[in-house]
Amino acid sequence: MRDEDEEQRQQRPEDDPGTGVVTAFGRQLKLLRVRAGLERPEFGSRVGYAADTVASIEQGRRIPQARFIDKADEVLGAGGLLTALKEEVGRAQYPAFFRDAARLETDAHELFLYAVQAVPGLLQTEEYTRALLAMRRPLLDEDTIEQRVAARLLRQQIFTRWPAPLLSFVIEEAVLRKPFGGKAVLRGVLENILLVGDKRNVEIQVMPNDREDNAGVDGPFSLITPKIGDQIAYLEVQGRSILVTDRDEVRSISARYGIIRSQALTPRESLGFVEKVLGEL
Repeated sequence: MRDEDEEQRQQRPEDDPGTGVVTAFGRQLKLLRVRAGLERPEFGSRVGYAADTVASIEQGRRIPQARFIDKADEVLGAGGLLTALKEEVGRAQYPAFFRDAARLETDAHELFLYAVQAVPGLLQTEEYTRALLAMRRPLLDEDTIEQRVAARLLRQQIFTRWPAPLLSFVIEEAVLRKPFGGKAVLRGVLENILLVGDKRNVEIQVMPNDREDNAGVDGPFSLITPKIGDQIAYLEVQGRSILVTDRDEVRSISARYGIIRSQALTPRESLGFVEKVLGEL
């Protein structure tokens, strides 16, 4: 059995997985387990989790990880009934303040991000994400860290979607030089930026430190354009978030992003800049 099988914390309100898809998944899991004639200890043994953990998942008190869902579907012969919920359950692993943005991001036709503190989640490596989460204060327990790492990596499926959304990132130079997790971790995430930057639907730009004009002084933000509906802006700071839907305000933020892009290096120049930073490590 894995160490993660122990319930290590009392969930805070902002981390509550909610009662929606997680509860529905738990009820479906219990129905299939009982129908298969398996007691919790036997089922837990087959999927590699303790009976207490299975009980927590069935009662909607714990969010199952992707590997649990895959194994449970196989053991119970569910024929995909459980794995069909994997993406929705995965989004429940996000902090509560980010869930609405994550849902909109999944269906985005266009997604523009301006980053000033850390490499955007969509461009992060597993090691970089884990390093960031390990630095959170107050401290996150290991189970929460692993859940959020898995959730952030799940978001990166946006790069394999078809039709492919248009993705644009403007990243401050300082972000590319912060050695979160150590130089090896930084090297890995810079290599990933170069890899993603080669995709036809992705444009990555760097805002150099020496720019005398920078329209991004008010901080980071994202612009999400759904397939149907108006563009939305997403703002986040200190565990709080705002989805901006007022058309005039969104239009102003969108115009600001256009100015930021014009002030940054071009996509080709930016990838060359990232290669230069990588070579200096």
